[in-house]
Amino acid sequence: MKIPTISIPITQIPLQKNIQLFLKREDLIHTHISGNKYWKLFYNINSYIDQNPANLFIITFGGAFSNHIAAVAALGKEFQLKTLGIIRGDELQDKWQENPTLKLAHQNGMDFRFVSREEYKNKEKLTQILEKEFPHALIIPEGGTNKDAVEGIKFMLTEETKRFDYLCSAVGTGGTIAGISKFAKENQKILGFKVVDDQSLYNKVSELSTKNNFELIEAHDGKYGKITDENIRFINDFKQKYRIQLDPIYTGKMMKKLFELIEEDYFPAGTKILAFHTGGLQGISGANELLKKQNRRLIDIN
Repeated sequence: MKIPTISIPITQIPLQKNIQLFLKREDLIHTHISGNKYWKLFYNINSYIDQNPANLFIITFGGAFSNHIAAVAALGKEFQLKTLGIIRGDELQDKWQENPTLKLAHQNGMDFRFVSREEYKNKEKLTQILEKEFPHALIIPEGGTNKDAVEGIKFMLTEETKRFDYLCSAVGTGGTIAGISKFAKENQKILGFKVVDDQSLYNKVSELSTKNNFELIEAHDGKYGKITDENIRFINDFKQKYRIQLDPIYTGKMMKKLFELIEEDYFPAGTKILAFHTGGLQGISGANELLKKQNRRLIDIN
């Protein structure tokens, strides 16, 4: 059994300005293999299944609330693949059951190996160790970003997406925006909304995309994973108004910044904008647990 291609709906977000804004609902692609993760894993997994039809074993990296870890675990369960997550932070060794993302991943069959944050920084060395220990395993990098992942992102672009002037996506490890950049039409402008303060991302995206048709815009609020009260307010208001759930780390930050750009007349009148909802909704429960401990407003999920 392989990962199939799936058609995804595009929803218009009504605006008062002479700008047309649409959201491609990649979050609806799968309950647990959510959004861009589905397409980033598409070629990685299908090629591996072709080459190794027996004893399939997937290893990947991620933090405590990683959408990628959750997606790989869910994929492992659905396609009967053994999975191992290399998790950042050995302090989680004895309390991972308290983390909703890791708890769900384990329920989906994923085993864990916890490493110190210092060890985790050198993922090249960790990968070399894992390759020797598990020579037949498929080792996927953090966030799923590699050349196969970029190729898989082309399925997010369809005949329908060709009619838009701008294509927008949140940027974490750079694979999704690189794929959009690589496979977009020549007349389209690509905007990547950085949710991590990583100054190396531009060069990384350029290398993976091989094009210079994109711009990266800061949208991280100073730190990856930081959730401001303004971000929560925007997400809750957006859901109430448009009946669409956004996550607080990726698409929520992108849409908030995108609305600000629209209000600032960043886009010419008559512009048609398509933003990609890249999922990540599984992370809301973990975010709300942290917000509850801080006595702050929660993200609405009902």
